[in-house]
Amino acid sequence: MTQLIPNNTEIHSWEPSASSIVAAEDADIIIYNGAGADHWMEDDVLPALSNAKTRTIVDSTAGLELIANQEQEPEPGEEHGIYDPHTWISPYMAKLQAEKIYNAIVQVDPEHESYYTQRWLNLEDKLNQLDNEYLTGLSNATKNTIFVTHEAFGYLAYRYGFEQHGVIGLSADEQPSTTTIATLVSEMEEYQIYAIYVDPVYSTEYAQTIQSEVQAQTGHSVTILKLYLMLGPTDNMDFLQQMQTNLANLKIELEAT
Repeated sequence: MTQLIPNNTEIHSWEPSASSIVAAEDADIIIYNGAGADHWMEDDVLPALSNAKTRTIVDSTAGLELIANQEQEPEPGEEHGIYDPHTWISPYMAKLQAEKIYNAIVQVDPEHESYYTQRWLNLEDKLNQLDNEYLTGLSNATKNTIFVTHEAFGYLAYRYGFEQHGVIGLSADEQPSTTTIATLVSEMEEYQIYAIYVDPVYSTEYAQTIQSEVQAQTGHSVTILKLYLMLGPTDNMDFLQQMQTNLANLKIELEAT
């Protein structure tokens, strides 16, 4: 297996190299997230591949129920930006994507179907369990709003019943204005919420600015908590462990028991 994007890399602005094209050219199966997350796959990589080789291409979010991006209007003919692409952060959506990948692998390599099936069923069970833990764990939350530095948690919010307010929107490489930060500070005061979530892969600069401003204006201590985007192993945790930690940290500010 070849992974084109290095772990814990900003996927929206990453650009494929010539070696990426070569690796994709040799692949029997090409898997990408879709929903606009890795638009360079459709724009740059796939069009560069020859038709001489038969290969299976899996858009893992094709046909799934996606959340519309409310931030911007796409340019005419432009598909990227229509949807929130951060599907994999939700255990439920990740399960649906994993099932698509499993089916594609079995189709290409039926000889080893029993091996793939065993691994898929094990993963399906873990993701079902996590989905249920999120549903039950957040069902009695007394708050329904969180503040984040990057609005990447829409699929969690949609399925598990809360709202997110962010410094920046769906693209992590945006630069927020001072007005945006000031608005978020005012909203935190209005909602009386004194925590902000940040993914440890990215800088905590915006979170620290908001923390200082809210503390100065309210005299209330503000906590910076972690919510993982799960772009690779982080803090000695794998994908599923980061999902579990996200739930634990969400329960803190949403006041769920």
